[in-house]
Amino acid sequence: MRRISCGARRRRVLLLIAGMALSTAGAASAPARAQATSGEPVTIGAILSVTGPVAGVGQPERDGALLAEKIVNASGGVGGRPLKLVIEDDASNPDTAISKATGLIRSTKVRALIGSSNLPSTVAIGGLTDPIRLPQVALSGIGPAVEAKRTCVVHLLAPQELNARAALTYVRDALKAKRVGLLHDSGYGQAVANSLKAVAPEYGVELAQVEKFEIGATDVSAQAAKVKNAGVDVVVIVASSATPFRNVHDLRIGVPVIGSIASSSYDYVRAMGEAAEGVIFPEFLIAEDPLPHQVKFVATFKEAYGRLPKNYEAAGWDAVNLLAKVLAEAGPEADNAAVCAALRKPLRGVLATYDFSAPDMTGLGLSSFSYSQVKNGSFVRLPLPAR
Repeated sequence: MRRISCGARRRRVLLLIAGMALSTAGAASAPARAQATSGEPVTIGAILSVTGPVAGVGQPERDGALLAEKIVNASGGVGGRPLKLVIEDDASNPDTAISKATGLIRSTKVRALIGSSNLPSTVAIGGLTDPIRLPQVALSGIGPAVEAKRTCVVHLLAPQELNARAALTYVRDALKAKRVGLLHDSGYGQAVANSLKAVAPEYGVELAQVEKFEIGATDVSAQAAKVKNAGVDVVVIVASSATPFRNVHDLRIGVPVIGSIASSSYDYVRAMGEAAEGVIFPEFLIAEDPLPHQVKFVATFKEAYGRLPKNYEAAGWDAVNLLAKVLAEAGPEADNAAVCAALRKPLRGVLATYDFSAPDMTGLGLSSFSYSQVKNGSFVRLPLPAR
């Protein structure tokens, strides 16, 4: 096999970046060569869970965001000024997220914030950004009711109720199942579980056994055994972890398993081992079979990193491109109110097509979802369930 030198690989990446720049928002007339930027950088901050229990989400978000920063600058930056992305790690902890956000707001004086990777940290950061109307792009679905009152935040992942409906739609229409066992963590999983409990009756589905475990738990065998003993038709797992999938597999429950977008990364699938085989995911980006508007992103990401992207890489990418677009539209020196107004508009992202003026701050619907199933470590697109 012919090996590609580092220099050749870098040149190929730069060519792909130039081509990708043509398709990014706000760069429709950019030439296919890199454009020079000048002046003071336009600085945005990102608080991501690069370490801790949610690192499997935060690390891919970081990779997508850094690639987007390169491409935005290759296509002329923000109004000709370079875009500067400052990333901080909240270690999957809301208190750390508050500390990091405070530093980015007061010392770095960022124009906007991205983050965080987990719902509790997102809500905590919003307590700082909302009073000063600092634009915030959350990499989570809308959570508690307080978030609906925050007018300068948008979300790139589906609301928890929509995640619940996507799973139950597949349970009812594709699997024809009635009795569901639910395993969920105490963070994001709890929010989705609350929605599952609320809407399950609409789908004629019974949550026969619901078991919760702490984020980062290394063994949930006891909870999985209770689900097995309930005689369920399908198991739904909502967690940013491979652990519950392994435990369910070890117990040989013998029914279909539906995961959530939180555990849909290649890293989590590898960590699941044999337990990943056959797991079904309601998600947005299936890189082995991307939708037409996702093809260029998948190719560019693979060339840059040597691997395929998933949902969270696309979310990090979309977050940076969204802020670059709205800061260019409002003007790099515009006040927060003007940037917030520019934020609450439609966007054709890689992850999904959004309407940030919608009450749920995404405008997503069930039609936004794709379904995949893991086979031999890869994700295979499934037909959409039909009633």
